[in-house]
Amino acid sequence: MAGWEKLSGLVRREIIQRGEEGCAVDGFESRLAQCGEDEEKLMSLYGELSALAPKPDFPFNEPSDLAAIRALRPGEGRSQADSGPEPSEAAWRDKFLGAWLGRLSGCALGKPLESWPMMGGSNGNPGWRNVQLWFEGADAWPIRGYTPERSRAESEHIHIVEWCLKSTREQIRFMQSDDDVRYTVLGLLMLEEKGLDWDAWDIGKLWHSRLTYQQVCTAETQAYLNFGQVTSHINRDRPADWAAKQEWVRTHLNPYREWIGAQIRADGFAYGAAGNPELAAELAWRDASFSHVKNGIYGEMFAAAMIAAAFTETDPERIVEAGLREIPSTSRLARDIAQAVDIAKDAKDQIELVDRIWEAFKHYDPVHTNNNAALVAAALIHSQGDFEKGITTAVLGGWDTDCNGATVGSILGASLGATALPASWIEPLNDTFYADLTGFDPISISACAERSYQVFLRIREQAATPAGR
Repeated sequence: MAGWEKLSGLVRREIIQRGEEGCAVDGFESRLAQCGEDEEKLMSLYGELSALAPKPDFPFNEPSDLAAIRALRPGEGRSQADSGPEPSEAAWRDKFLGAWLGRLSGCALGKPLESWPMMGGSNGNPGWRNVQLWFEGADAWPIRGYTPERSRAESEHIHIVEWCLKSTREQIRFMQSDDDVRYTVLGLLMLEEKGLDWDAWDIGKLWHSRLTYQQVCTAETQAYLNFGQVTSHINRDRPADWAAKQEWVRTHLNPYREWIGAQIRADGFAYGAAGNPELAAELAWRDASFSHVKNGIYGEMFAAAMIAAAFTETDPERIVEAGLREIPSTSRLARDIAQAVDIAKDAKDQIELVDRIWEAFKHYDPVHTNNNAALVAAALIHSQGDFEKGITTAVLGGWDTDCNGATVGSILGASLGATALPASWIEPLNDTFYADLTGFDPISISACAERSYQVFLRIREQAATPAGR
């Protein structure tokens, strides 16, 4: 069942996806054109695409199961983020509040900019240049605050997202509902309700009980629809062959399975595993494997490990290294992150950084995992631990602006703590958050942080018990 776009569009994207996975897809575009909108022909072509295997010379090894992923990780010594003494109770609470505030403020900065001119570029400009032009046209360059509502750049057909005006500099009074923060709440709820006793099946049940169809997109849409078909005949009880059905749920008509949708879902789980990147990556794998494969899964694992490490680590390079230690060194994502790190270390300023990152990874879709994860890693290293520098660099880079601002904000917020975050970014939120979920619409940001802290205490105790895992 096609959900996010019509069937011919899904097959067209599947050709791209299979090519990125190392398969020979020459000739499939012309064959697709011959299919028109004939569903039988399209599904026959889709079946051929699904049966392809990577070419023998494909240089990457990218499994999706946890044991195989772990076998391909680099190095040793990853069970804890090993830097310094145990934080005090007050320090822990400050870090959880910092993580929530950081994620929400970074998301709010990027939210109005999630328009095609900024994501994909226009008028011969890369997306990052259009972001810069917007702020310049509002006399707000360099970026030092939330996105201006109006800009002279509108005369050049550059625009922001009209339904996100409540996140602009002129109107922001709270955190507006957004999928990038709604999934953070769902991660919190899963850990509150289930502790460590859950898997991808429970993710499907949670989504169907808490999310409407209109609240999911791309990979999440297809997995949501596929899970609904699986459960419609079994009264929502877990089938004995769920492992086989899970593969169908996350791949059937889902060419978005390596896109950023899983990466933005890491935070709620990572907060519960604060200071323990390996556990955070495992929880991220459980979540991501509902809707994604390969690099789509690694993106959430990478982000989760970095967020968890940030609670006990202050060096951005070490935080990025903590993320890399939890994904296969044989993956495209590991290669791309390594390249991004090199660019970040070499770039002389923010503009050079985002320009070089854009040129290196613009072959990916604007909402693919790899290019956005690369930008996040580069922005973190370029920030040198400066919160404003981190989120503004991530958002300036274009592509998925709110996702990247949110992830960098979460990491730096956890690392620095709430008391160290600039008031200019925090006070406009007024400790108020709308998640468009029952019980969280609105809720205070500080309440979310306290709930995450209490979950962390329970998860840490459960993880320390052999039977707890």
